[in-house]
Amino acid sequence: MTIEYLRYRFPDGLGDKFEADYKAAIIFLKQSEYCIGCELSRCEEDPDRYILRIEWTSTKDHIEGFRNSPEFKKFLPLIKTHIKHLEEMHHYTPLII
Repeated sequence: MTIEYLRYRFPDGLGDKFEADYKAAIIFLKQSEYCIGCELSRCEEDPDRYILRIEWTSTKDHIEGFRNSPEFKKFLPLIKTHIKHLEEMHHYTPLII
């Protein structure tokens, strides 16, 4: 398993649109055979910050599998405008669970 963390920061007022778009897009993540689970969280101390946590079967499955899948073709248009607000997008290997 691989965990991908995506950290976003939005100027005032854009977070609501991001949340609405991800609510629609997350359906396609959950339909993917490569996605084990996901969650979107908003920072309590700084509401302009978000973290998206996605559990993938592997980094390879995410990059080569999901990104070439029919689900990705439906997912990307819904979130594409928010990519410019990404501060981090990395894959991590869980060590202690």
